Amino acid sequence: MCIRDSSSSDISKGLSRGSPWPIRGSLAGRFGQTRPDTGDVWRGILINASAGAPVKAVASGQVVFANWVRGFGNLIIVDHGGGYMSVYGYNQSLSKGVGDTVKTGQVVARAGSTGGQVEPAVYFEIRQGSRPVDPLQWLAQ
Repeated sequence: MCIRDSSSSDISKGLSRGSPWPIRGSLAGRFGQTRPDTGDVWRGILINASAGAPVKAVASGQVVFANWVRGFGNLIIVDHGGGYMSVYGYNQSLSKGVGDTVKTGQVVARAGSTGGQVEPAVYFEIRQGSRPVDPLQWLAQ
């Protein structure tokens, strides 16, 4: 597991309200709802997707984590500066690695069903510091 501290690097503060969705699909889980599999609450959203569909960065930034994590499968985290990060999980494969710079709309992964997810989907979360925030407040309506 490798996480890079990007606090000293020059990252474009790309995250803003009205950001594009990471993938098109129906919502299977909403922030704050109880998860049927664990009884915990969703700290992000779950978006149903086709296996292998491109997962795109919602804003420009730098990849600070790209690896497999128990319960999330292939996971990628993008630091957008200003304390904001986006998290993309359950991916079939990752297209970027730690240290890579990404732009809004650039493919960072391919949707899948890793980490215990049964149907192909993307788990998407936005964090402000260590605190998850409702991603629907940030994504375009």
